[in-house]
Amino acid sequence: MNGRILLVEDEPGLVLTLTDCLQAENYEVESAMDGLKGLEKGCHAPFDIVILDIMLPGKNGFDVCRDLRQRGVTVPILMLTARSQVVDRVLGLKLGADDYLTKPFEISELLARIEALLRRAERVNAAEQEIDRFGDVQVNFRRAEVTRGGRPVELAAREYQLLCYFLKHRAEALSRDELLNEVWGYDAMPSTRTVDVHIVWLRQKLEPNPRRPQYILTVHGIGYKFAG
Repeated sequence: MNGRILLVEDEPGLVLTLTDCLQAENYEVESAMDGLKGLEKGCHAPFDIVILDIMLPGKNGFDVCRDLRQRGVTVPILMLTARSQVVDRVLGLKLGADDYLTKPFEISELLARIEALLRRAERVNAAEQEIDRFGDVQVNFRRAEVTRGGRPVELAAREYQLLCYFLKHRAEALSRDELLNEVWGYDAMPSTRTVDVHIVWLRQKLEPNPRRPQYILTVHGIGYKFAG
């Protein structure tokens, strides 16, 4: 399956045609015949792309696009319309649409636009997965760089590895022995005190108040957990 598409369109013939063509390309398609139902489905079901007509009953496509973005829906939106005025295209893009296709159009062009939007979304998602944030700290895993308030933070290799392990195990209570095994390795022979020392160093570099940490917390009787 190439992805899930929400088609918000009120012309039954066009809905049937587009659904058949998209399913033939191995997309899963769900449709809504008016703006209100399209908004509801777009907010409560996971889709990879929304194809949104502008002239809709109940709520027009401009308003649906705006409301989806205001409610935190970030999937690509491709707007369809019979309008060709530049001002309409600009308005749609300003409200959060990613692309704009004027009716009538060729199915091949629609498929090309969909594929381009999905590739762009994949790149954005991949880039976001390479970066983690908490407070004013940003960790770029690809570059192995840490910044705080936009300024570089110098971490020793083991400090960085320890931080990465915490980030990948958020909210988990981690014992000192687990941290030793996973960060230092089975063949290394440090003591649990080594973990405590590195925790102190990380707090000094990353916590707003190292004496009252917000992120790297002590779990009494167990070890530590990351709460960011």
